[in-house]
Amino acid sequence: MASPILDQAPYTLQNLPYGVISTSSEPKPRCAVAIGQHAIDLAKYAKIGNLFDLESGHNFMFQQLFAEPALNTFAALPWPTRRAVREQIQSDLKNGKVPASCLVELKNVTSHLPMKMTGFSDFYTSLEHCQNCSGEMTSSAIAKNWWFAPSVYNSRVSSVLPTPHDVRRPKNVYFSAGVDSRPAYGPTRKLDFELEMGFFVSQPVAYGESMPIGDAREHIFGFVMLNDWSARDHQLFEMRPLGPFHSKGFGTSISNWIVPMEALEPYSCSPKTKQDPAPFEHLSWPGSKDGALDIKLRIKLVRDGKESVIGTSNVKYLYWTPYQQLTHHAASGCGMQTGDLIGTGTISGSGMNDKGEKAELGCLYEAERTKTKILPQSSGTYEDGYLEDGDEIILEGWCDDGKGGVALGFGECRGKITPPK
Repeated sequence: MASPILDQAPYTLQNLPYGVISTSSEPKPRCAVAIGQHAIDLAKYAKIGNLFDLESGHNFMFQQLFAEPALNTFAALPWPTRRAVREQIQSDLKNGKVPASCLVELKNVTSHLPMKMTGFSDFYTSLEHCQNCSGEMTSSAIAKNWWFAPSVYNSRVSSVLPTPHDVRRPKNVYFSAGVDSRPAYGPTRKLDFELEMGFFVSQPVAYGESMPIGDAREHIFGFVMLNDWSARDHQLFEMRPLGPFHSKGFGTSISNWIVPMEALEPYSCSPKTKQDPAPFEHLSWPGSKDGALDIKLRIKLVRDGKESVIGTSNVKYLYWTPYQQLTHHAASGCGMQTGDLIGTGTISGSGMNDKGEKAELGCLYEAERTKTKILPQSSGTYEDGYLEDGDEIILEGWCDDGKGGVALGFGECRGKITPPK
């Protein structure tokens, strides 16, 4: 059996997430798998020959692609091939066949963005999030079109950041005293986080083609935690007529390790909310019981050295599931490329804490709109109830082992706010 140190949450034997690492002694980024407190250097692992039988005569291919500074080439392989690689790694770990020379302690690695991203689209598909946000930047009632297809906009890949990474408070135009008042230019006074997950496209969808929803899993490499930082006062200025731009393009933090679809299969579940009206045929999942994923989520704030939990949620709360999101994105024939990053949109719920307060708010804007206080008192530099310079937000996600423990986790998604430049 695997050594206990090689089977610890969040990076358990059931998990085996993929990432890109470097070390001080070997500074060139290369592909890796996280296990317990270590990373398996996959280029070195492939060299020992244990993957040779997966594609006889092509073992050098694995050495070569795992030596690349991004996981794109591996992610684009057929799902059965990727599954076989994962199963071989699991078997070798169980049987003590991963040499110590292939292992690096996680505390000694630098993690890099795991994929070369070709596009980033962010959805708006949580019913509770829409309900909590209605009335200022959106209409008081949820727009009719929201119920018939997932809402989404294109964002930027240049500002997608690994964990940990500083996020500079952005400057932009905002209304100085409410909607349609005199515009001003300056640092955002309402800096916010968004609790999301992201997933990466594996096999591409050719331009001009669409993708059946039943094939969606095969086109998803895996999931990461995602924080789409938002400047709410800047966003209010930008929303009419075209929607957010600078207010959401200045920074998006993700966790460093991609949990593959194979690891998440046991956590398929029914969505929390029944879709009414019923979705169009191309967005209808083949079977009603497993179109969603049961992934628990948590938000932490670090302020003045004190860490506190300020919210929880679950991916199964999404009204439009990740599989529907990807299917809808591809439906226009725009084409999907390996490495495309898809954000689920803010994931909020309706749960309350023992004080009767909303406990599943996915962002601070929802707290403002619902008059729920979830942050400590502000210093007064910026708007109370929003992030201050020096604040750090940590997002976490995990799947439960059924006994209150962690079967697998996504690691942390961390970002710290620094003063405007």
